[in-house]
Amino acid sequence: MKKMWKKYSYAIILVGLSCLSALVLSITMDSPDENNYIKVTVSQGDSIWKIADQYKEENNMSKDRFVSWVKLHNEVNGDKLVPGQELVIPVKEEILSTGELASAAGE
Repeated sequence: MKKMWKKYSYAIILVGLSCLSALVLSITMDSPDENNYIKVTVSQGDSIWKIADQYKEENNMSKDRFVSWVKLHNEVNGDKLVPGQELVIPVKEEILSTGELASAAGE
């Protein structure tokens, strides 16, 4: 065992530090996204357009862009929402990438 440790100690330490670094990075990388989205529960009479009006101050998107994003990421077809349904909505415009905009516009 001592011979193996002497021969491979650097490799063993490198692998251990790599695993530890990966764990720490995976934990810290998940946190920032939580600030970009919020969950809202649909009430009776709500529509995506009405929700877009309520949250227009929290993002700089046009209503059309907001509605397209919400439909795409919540798998909503049409404008019909069900009371009690939960929607994830963006509260910061920076989360939209060019690819998401292109796919949302094609709906």
